Amino acid sequence: MKAILLDKACSAQELVVREVPIPRVKSGWVLVKIKAFGINRSEIFTRQGDSPSVKLPRIIGIECVGEIADPSDSSFQKGQRVVSLMGGLGREFDGSYAEYALIPSTQVYPINHEMDWVKLAAIPEMYYTAYASLLDSLMLKKEDILLIRGGTSSVGIAALQLAKSIGVTVVSTTRDKNKVDLLKQHGADFVLVDNENIQSQLYSIFPHGVNKILELVGTVTLKNSLGMLAERGILCMTGILGGKWVLENFEPMVDTPSGTYFTQFDSGENFKDQLLTDLLHHISQFQMEIPIARVFTLDEISQAHLLMESNTANGKIVVVNP
Repeated sequence: MKAILLDKACSAQELVVREVPIPRVKSGWVLVKIKAFGINRSEIFTRQGDSPSVKLPRIIGIECVGEIADPSDSSFQKGQRVVSLMGGLGREFDGSYAEYALIPSTQVYPINHEMDWVKLAAIPEMYYTAYASLLDSLMLKKEDILLIRGGTSSVGIAALQLAKSIGVTVVSTTRDKNKVDLLKQHGADFVLVDNENIQSQLYSIFPHGVNKILELVGTVTLKNSLGMLAERGILCMTGILGGKWVLENFEPMVDTPSGTYFTQFDSGENFKDQLLTDLLHHISQFQMEIPIARVFTLDEISQAHLLMESNTANGKIVVVNP
């Protein structure tokens, strides 16, 4: 089968397709024929050598959609449509940058929607991450005011769409003033250009801060974001777009405002298949348009990574297999 096997840190241009054996099925694991997968920022970090827990060589890729090729001893049926994401995929064991993947049966979830593969591939990590962060971790309600820090990322746009679908007031941020209109087109009520004056910009609109914050930039902006929480507000840290995993000189009793709450969401840590089912129903119910930036083939993986690195995608980058 074709696969992108990473054996050392490299540039996007150095990613190449190789012929490797199709994985042999074993008890407790199922073989999935991969129809499509999305590109994620964490895969860029892994390719660059910034994921020390990933032991190379490894076929990377943390999410996929496809069909059961061999159900092994599971209850799945051959040809059944499924999705898989996180839980070690592409990190602890070989992932989705391939034509087939061998995945633990407990980490494969049936999909009953007849959505086309490209649209479906854009949903798992991007929309599940946004949906679970908002509805589960932040307990978002219609009356809330939500600040999305890192609004033009794929998860940021998904979160904006989901929040607006239930009537939430959304403030979204971007470092690029040329992307203000993009966020407004997706429904943002207010857009802030993320610079050293972002707190004063926010307080000019909401003098007491906001009660919900989705932090996607990460440690780079975390302290600043915590300072914009209103009393009884909640901040959920979900992304690390800033690229820095560890925050130095963080004093919880100083940097976390009294009477506020700081949590985090990790889609690989506590995946809930009911949330995925609810998410797909939500997307259908509200007829949400999934923003696809561009579709590539596996042979074009270098171009897909270059587009992700350029920060100009403005939607999900999807790779398809014939």
